[in-house]
Amino acid sequence: MKQFGKLGGLIPWIALVALTLIVGAFDAAFLRPSTLIGLFADSATLFLMAVGMTAVIYIGSIDLSLQSIAAVSSVVLAVLLPDYGVFAIPAALAAGLLSGFISGFVHGILRLPSFIATLAVGGVVTTAALYLSGQRSIQIDAQARLDLLSWAIGTTFGIPNEVWVSLVVLVIALVVEQCTPFGKAMKAVGCGESAARVAGIPIQRVKIAVFMVSGLFASLSGVVLAGRLSSGSPIIANEFLLPAIAAVVLGGTSLTGGSGGVLRTLVGTLLIAVVRTGMTFVGIDVLAQQIVFGIILVAAVALSAGRAPKGVMK
Repeated sequence: MKQFGKLGGLIPWIALVALTLIVGAFDAAFLRPSTLIGLFADSATLFLMAVGMTAVIYIGSIDLSLQSIAAVSSVVLAVLLPDYGVFAIPAALAAGLLSGFISGFVHGILRLPSFIATLAVGGVVTTAALYLSGQRSIQIDAQARLDLLSWAIGTTFGIPNEVWVSLVVLVIALVVEQCTPFGKAMKAVGCGESAARVAGIPIQRVKIAVFMVSGLFASLSGVVLAGRLSSGSPIIANEFLLPAIAAVVLGGTSLTGGSGGVLRTLVGTLLIAVVRTGMTFVGIDVLAQQIVFGIILVAAVALSAGRAPKGVMK
């Protein structure tokens, strides 16, 4: 069983290499370093959202509001950027933190199931994005985009800045997850709330903090996405939620909590990127790709069920 567990952790990496080679067989240009770096850059916004989703799933919960938070953050950025300049960025991130706090409060303090709490908060946040934007896309001035968002959309040492942002987030998330009391508390809550409570861990505060972290990364994803697309929109992150969940689970993080982590989410995100590219090569319609992601999610959950800690999603 231990040998299977070790092998199970390698399965996503093996699948990533295999799929990359398969797609490369259709077009050798896909295997060029520049193409692979570009692929990761294109997946950076999904990865940032998936990092937040990882934290929530790690404690055995789920967050269905992330694409709405990314959208409202992009709108806040686009609305405030002309008048407030660089201060629009922390305002957009604060929108994500506030949304995450509300989700965490409703779930942790009011004790509603996480999918109900975040579904409700997502609806409110979507309405706020529609109201702030006037139900339209808000363009970001080219000069303001160049001056204030170059950290997210430019290049450094020939590598897109989206990649650097993702790597910085990955390192920070890994340190928090592996080396801090908060990371240990997250694992304890994910493995079992009863035992965590006996150990003196403040479960409600941990849950609120986790959902705030999730909202923060979703809003960062929205800011980077707005920079890439030169606009903020209430629908800018549509179709992101299912791939984000799939990336987390496909990487090996258990839906019942207590196992996995952001490094696995990285490989899960890359798997999603390669699968998406492969579907484009094959000619699968963009809308039909959601069906494929749904199938992938079901398969990933089924394959991981045997080696995941037993429990239920909260």
